[in-house]
Amino acid sequence: MKSEVKKKLLLLDDDAGVVDFLCESLAEKGYQVTGFTSPRQALVRIKTEDFDLVITDVEMPEMRGTELLAAILAEKPSQLVLLITAFGSIDLAVSTVQAGACDFVAKPFKIESLVFAIERALRERKIRREIVRLRKLGPLAASGQIVAESSAMKRVLETARKAAGTDSTTLITGETGTGKGVIARLIHDSSPRRERPFYHLNGASLAPTLVESELFGVRRGAFTDAKEDRAGAFVAAGEGTLFLDEVGELPLEIQAKLLHVLESGRVRPLGGTAEVAVKARLIAATNRPLETLLREGRFRQDLYYRLNIIRIEIPPLRERNDDIVPLIDLLVSRACERQSRPLIGVSAAAMRQLTTHPWPGNVRELANVIERAVVLSDHDTLLPEDLDFPKDCGLGALLEQSADGNVPLEDLERAYVRRVLDEHGGNKAGAARVLGINRRTLYRKLKD
Repeated sequence: MKSEVKKKLLLLDDDAGVVDFLCESLAEKGYQVTGFTSPRQALVRIKTEDFDLVITDVEMPEMRGTELLAAILAEKPSQLVLLITAFGSIDLAVSTVQAGACDFVAKPFKIESLVFAIERALRERKIRREIVRLRKLGPLAASGQIVAESSAMKRVLETARKAAGTDSTTLITGETGTGKGVIARLIHDSSPRRERPFYHLNGASLAPTLVESELFGVRRGAFTDAKEDRAGAFVAAGEGTLFLDEVGELPLEIQAKLLHVLESGRVRPLGGTAEVAVKARLIAATNRPLETLLREGRFRQDLYYRLNIIRIEIPPLRERNDDIVPLIDLLVSRACERQSRPLIGVSAAAMRQLTTHPWPGNVRELANVIERAVVLSDHDTLLPEDLDFPKDCGLGALLEQSADGNVPLEDLERAYVRRVLDEHGGNKAGAARVLGINRRTLYRKLKD
């Protein structure tokens, strides 16, 4: 092994010959190995001594691997446990992995296969525990850390970098919770306007009767409650940035006036007779496909082209697999800091649930789940029971999104397979029967 510090392993099997052979073989590979044939004796040792990894057989007369796993995780929730199982017990091993084991190796196996599984488990633990600290991306002075390990998010940040150097109108699209506001703020903070105001206005949160006055301003006496002149968002943003969120919710008559502002650089306050020059840069965002609204006659084509000069499409979290683990680490770190809690880790079982959830609410949903878990957890490691996924999320939410054509078929299939598997407690035979496929096909789908 390359590391100077030997990794400490505890190996457990009821066959003394197997223990001696594996201890000797792993010691030759550079590990420090302690062997046991009694689960109860091994458990006592685990309670009093730290091991990088516990390797245990599943089928043992004194105590089954499932019982031992539960006992270990009750004592040390973050302990890595690798299972060894006979081929006929793979279903049991898979369910045990879902209960918190980091992986399993099926008998018979070569020592190289076991070493590979050991190294993978240790490597993944290092990744999980390491809090991601992103470097500044060139001239981008982010208002907060943004995870961009996936190629899709790297393209988003590259486009944001280019947009920050211009005054061109920018349109940010993406599902609810993907971080459109974060990217808008990032563009502003990285632009020459960074010292000027960043004014955020959400078109969906305004009553139809207030949209015009909030955007363009109002003169005293324009309507009953207009007691004094009030500047609108364009004027309030000054020479900074106006971030107009949910632009697709604006009424058609307001869209026409917005187009006039963008083309003329001037606004006419409600009830006013003279126009006022404005210099703010506009960044618009929407979670609804504007192309669909165009076809339905609910969005002006000329405004669409005027907004769509620079377009940034933020992918949903389900299409950013490389970002999920770093995001979890970053969000755990932030939550611990906000709640004044010591930095905590994430158990293998909890991490498995977090990385396989479809996240229809995207990063916002993930952040909320992490925040709640950090606040309510009684351990120094997040466990599956600390996680509470919103009941209206998952398969049902994906089906609702699919009606608008926003969800690929493979995502729906993945969510349904996971749901059936969870309802059968990880039993692949039962899940395969419900799905109408054989177990081999189910294994392939899970692997994919």
